[in-house]
Amino acid sequence: MGSGVLGADLNFLLARANAVSVAAANAALAALDLRVRPYAVLAAVAEGARPSQRELSEFLRLDPSQIVALVDDLEDRGLISREQDPRDRRAKVVVATDAGQALFRQAQLLVAEAERELHAALDDRERAQLSEMLRRVAFDVG
Repeated sequence: MGSGVLGADLNFLLARANAVSVAAANAALAALDLRVRPYAVLAAVAEGARPSQRELSEFLRLDPSQIVALVDDLEDRGLISREQDPRDRRAKVVVATDAGQALFRQAQLLVAEAERELHAALDDRERAQLSEMLRRVAFDVG
């Protein structure tokens, strides 16, 4: 089946690769009671960027209502907190707690291992090329 029209359709291949990747990451993250979307939020704030929920929504390309639900859940678990934005006293930023930082470090290792297993057919050079090409598609295109 993979050699037909869909096997040559870049949009289909990207969507299928994403579905396979998300499934592998979700399976790895299950041990920590996490899934890909909350992990992505945690990863974004664990780096210390202190984004607003609007900025998270734009960066992760998720609807603002989805971000609110994800942030609420992570906050209820004590993994992140909302703090006043020093640039705008009316706004809040999302920050990882110490527990969130620790869980992120564990999750990051599990996701990296799942990624290594998923992409085992690629050598180091091919993985680096794929990563760079996807980064360009994800961030350099309108």
